[in-house]
Amino acid sequence: MQGQRRVYFYAVSAVVIWSTTAALVKSLLTAIPTFEALFLSTLAASLFLLAVQLVRDGGRIFRIYDIRGYAAMAGLGFLGLFLYSGLYYYGLSQLTSQEACILNFLWPMMIVLFAALLLGERITLRTAVALLLSFSGVVVLTLGGEGSAEGNGMLGAAACILAALCYGLFCVLNKRRNIDQTVMMIMAWGTTAFCSLPVTLLMEEWVTPMWTQWLGLLWLGVFIDAVGYLWWAMALQEARDAATVANLAYAVPLLSLVVSAAALGEEMSGAAFGALILIMGGILLQSVRRGRKSG
Repeated sequence: MQGQRRVYFYAVSAVVIWSTTAALVKSLLTAIPTFEALFLSTLAASLFLLAVQLVRDGGRIFRIYDIRGYAAMAGLGFLGLFLYSGLYYYGLSQLTSQEACILNFLWPMMIVLFAALLLGERITLRTAVALLLSFSGVVVLTLGGEGSAEGNGMLGAAACILAALCYGLFCVLNKRRNIDQTVMMIMAWGTTAFCSLPVTLLMEEWVTPMWTQWLGLLWLGVFIDAVGYLWWAMALQEARDAATVANLAYAVPLLSLVVSAAALGEEMSGAAFGALILIMGGILLQSVRRGRKSG
């Protein structure tokens, strides 16, 4: 029982932290090229987690894994964080933000599907209904806004779907391997930074961030990337089934809207309140199921 409380603490905390992502990244990417921002933030994430681990145990845990273990972690990081970020950012450049958001939030469903295929977890009717309710809320929320994009819609949609597939598969493979999550995230973010650097040097024009942008990059790297993704991975690793945790992710778009309203003075629309009912309905459907089973 206490273990599952910890799971919900990690998952809900990650969701709250991630809710600051949209407003922050939109602000940063107006001035800083995409892969430069990705390199700087993920380097900060990897170094922060490395420092935390060195303070915690002097780095003794790093001796547990061999070259093959670290290669596997790097491969997972390339799949689930570098490819996910690159594909999603490309999708954002080709689609409206609303369309990209809908397709991006296929990844909680991908977690459930891959958990069923690779971990043998059952997809119950209640789980399926809960996921569809929450995803419907994301659709209502994103379609409630306005926007247009002059890009290749088919390629953009394919990129967002592939991004969701990459992150969903990463989450399940990571849970399956049962690796220490701090070490995993040090390698994953380090791999993302390593892969992002040549992309930004070859394809983008380097921009020196202002001090306010450095603060934003540090928040993105330390809290959103390092702490948020670490706690999400720990929640999935300790959860009895991945579907319950995955469904909580659908609260991110709604909370992002609340953060934007508070920080930027934007009004919440009727679509947002409709989305609130659908998203919370899906989450509560899962929670009631869990509560009855625990009791």
